Amino acid sequence: MGEQPSGAVSNATFRRGQMRTITQSGEHELEVKKSRFLCALARVTDEAQAREFIQQRRKLHHDARHHCSAFVLGDLGEIQKSSDDGEPAGTAGVPMLEVLRHNEVTNAVAVVTRYFGGVLLGAGGLVRAYGGAVSAALEHVGLVERRPVRTVTTEVDYLLAGKLDNDLRSAGYQVVDTEYQDVVRFHVNVPVSEVDAFGTWLAETTGGTAEATPGALTYAEVRS
Repeated sequence: MGEQPSGAVSNATFRRGQMRTITQSGEHELEVKKSRFLCALARVTDEAQAREFIQQRRKLHHDARHHCSAFVLGDLGEIQKSSDDGEPAGTAGVPMLEVLRHNEVTNAVAVVTRYFGGVLLGAGGLVRAYGGAVSAALEHVGLVERRPVRTVTTEVDYLLAGKLDNDLRSAGYQVVDTEYQDVVRFHVNVPVSEVDAFGTWLAETTGGTAEATPGALTYAEVRS
């Protein structure tokens, strides 16, 4: 398949972990000088899923000659690979990958299937067409930001639970789970940089009756 691996991007935003992914799987078509470029995007979490999606597209459009691909994986986009699938080296997979990188997209795979229209595009034309197909598809499906957060746990008695739930949501915090046992336990996603401030806010809001216990690092999705 002529696959080219690529190292992680040395971009400050990537290092902070503030990357993005696609909102959902989707497909978009671009026509350039009678050639059709069908770009399909899918959310994936590992190489096996990415390769399976590429094969699915190959089978679906078995009559097309080229199924070029690129994917980025990992919280910081550590895994990046692309394939020209028979197109001149560097004219398809690499520009597709560059579009994903430029948009800081991770955990996604792009496959562009080309139906030749009879007009040669040249190397520059292919680069623009394959990159443009991915750009148009990303705009079509939309992106969400992946922000690093800590899942903070706090618990209160039933008398305070209703008020705290309202206060959390009014303050813009994301309550991801609520457990009702002998006490009411809230699990709240808090941006990493705001964990200390959240603890202060929580103490003030509950009159010092609740404490914040930071948990695992995870990623919350926010629509761009």
